[in-house]
Amino acid sequence: MANKKIGMDTVEQFEKEIANFYDAPYAVATDSCTHAIELCLRHKPPAPGIELSVPARTYISIPFTLMKLDLRWNFVDQVWQDYYHLTDDIIDAAVLWRKNSYVAGTYMSVSFQFRKHLSLGRGGMILTDDVDAAKKLKKMSYDGREPN
Repeated sequence: MANKKIGMDTVEQFEKEIANFYDAPYAVATDSCTHAIELCLRHKPPAPGIELSVPARTYISIPFTLMKLDLRWNFVDQVWQDYYHLTDDIIDAAVLWRKNSYVAGTYMSVSFQFRKHLSLGRGGMILTDDVDAAKKLKKMSYDGREPN
């Protein structure tokens, strides 16, 4: 059986469905939640000198990403459920699967890894209410190229 090519209309429809589920105005598909977080941090980096607090029991890819971006961070003994804030407006919501749960004014990254609620094997999504950021993040998710 030949592989069926997934068209842009399929990706855009998936983004709309996820945005509607979370009640977010915009959603941008990425290849993973970690990369979604990285794009958000590149789009809106923390102010110089700010040290990010990362729960000690999170995915190891998050501290690796912060090291890659040369950001200051430390582990904190924080129990978290559903999501946690990396910055005031960047949220790691990798395990959040609850209708109408978008936090206004933020960039929330969700995951579709094989052990998550929507098990696609891999993938992520950035939820936002900023149309300009959504356009920029979409282009960033395609390595600076136009999606088509």
